[in-house]
Amino acid sequence: MQSTSFEQIQERVYHETLPNGLAVYLLPKHGFSKTYAVFTTRYGSIDSHFRVGTQEVRVPDGIAHFLEHKMFEKKDHDVFQLFSQTGASSNAFTSFNRTAYLFSSTGNVEKNLEILLDFVQEPYFSEQSVEKEKGIIGQEIRMYDDDPDWKVYTNLLKAMYQQHPVRIEIAGTVDSIAQITSELLYQCHATFYHPSNMLLFVVGAIDPPAILELIRENQQRKQFPPAPAVERLFPQEPAEVGEQRIEAQLSVGLPKCLIGHKESRLGLTGDALLKQELCSKLLLDVLFGQGSPLYQRLYDSGLITETFDFDYSAESAYAYSVVGGDTPDPDRLLETIAREIDARMAEGIAAEEFNRCKRKRIGQYLRALNSVEYIANQFTSYKFNGTDLFRVLPVLEGITLDDVNQRLREHFRPAQRAVSIVRATSTGGK
Repeated sequence: MQSTSFEQIQERVYHETLPNGLAVYLLPKHGFSKTYAVFTTRYGSIDSHFRVGTQEVRVPDGIAHFLEHKMFEKKDHDVFQLFSQTGASSNAFTSFNRTAYLFSSTGNVEKNLEILLDFVQEPYFSEQSVEKEKGIIGQEIRMYDDDPDWKVYTNLLKAMYQQHPVRIEIAGTVDSIAQITSELLYQCHATFYHPSNMLLFVVGAIDPPAILELIRENQQRKQFPPAPAVERLFPQEPAEVGEQRIEAQLSVGLPKCLIGHKESRLGLTGDALLKQELCSKLLLDVLFGQGSPLYQRLYDSGLITETFDFDYSAESAYAYSVVGGDTPDPDRLLETIAREIDARMAEGIAAEEFNRCKRKRIGQYLRALNSVEYIANQFTSYKFNGTDLFRVLPVLEGITLDDVNQRLREHFRPAQRAVSIVRATSTGGK
């Protein structure tokens, strides 16, 4: 077992790659009573077209999310019941890039880890249960179709991306999940749930040597075939957005408006990708944060509400920023923000506001490290991108005013901009 010390934040991470390829990371947190474990595969909703060896495979949209649902149901028991018997809280989620299974508990950590490892690595699917699940997930899809916040966000992705599967909703569609079979689920599990494609992270009240020994013994009891050679296949994505504006109507009190900028600087990994992410979030905070002059003007004029927010999502193959929220006048909000961006691109960011926002983000990061949930969920994401959660502070400290002004000029190009609006239905409701 190796360990890496991060002296600046006084953390030590223990890690080992097991003979079957599973990457294990352990972070003891002294004084904590809760333990949080996340078992993650590098497999998300965008992985619907791939090559295994010489075989090219296309699977229905939404199958990664469907697989996540089905992993909890076994031949003779339900996994949630096992966790509840040990006093643990368990859950799972599927994103564009990964599927994660997790539990948190204040006791029975060893037993809960065994449950987590076993249920994720021992699939059981029957045609009957798969058909039943189609009805359950179909209802979930229809529910999200009626969710204005989800609709305005997913429509923005559809406007920005023309070909890349990030434009497709994570759960797929009622039609696409109708094509899923137990055979396809087994195929996807065998392809993407091999230990060499997965990462286990445990943080909290743990003894690293004892926990690692438990994980080693668990994995030694199981047989895995050699890791499959998997190549993910993606269509060529044009640099420009597909649509500059997309609108929908749902039952809302105030219209919802999100403005997106599609990233053109792609292909980064490791600390370079981390720096671009942190630079972009710092820039967005300067421009749109609650301490910014623009935010105060928009709020005082009644053009935004407390729902106004911003974010930047960064992956090697795609990235984008989003800003917006509820507004009585989407067109005036869009015009005001576009005018502010133009003015800022001409004037640049001032040193005083840059330094204020940088200090603020460093404080937010250090506070977040008190949360085992934040640490666990962010750790794997950064590892899959070739960097480390605990590299955030030194990279953030190294960002300069020139870096942020360069981001300002390269990110907010009008050709990269799209807007998504959800307005009230003409009858005021559905």
